[in-house]
Amino acid sequence: MSDKKLVCQDCEKEFVFSEREQEFYTQKGFQEPKRCPECRNARKQQKNQRASRY
Repeated sequence: MSDKKLVCQDCEKEFVFSEREQEFYTQKGFQEPKRCPECRNARKQQKNQRASRY
């Protein structure tokens, strides 16, 4: 297994999905990410802000 280059579905920026991350995702049964780390963090923050309003 080697590093993969993926394209973010939100910002369309290319990002590296490292071999180590791939192993972690496989162990946890996760699908490979569709968003770059920056967009994933921004999305988490938006969800947290919405949740804190209620």
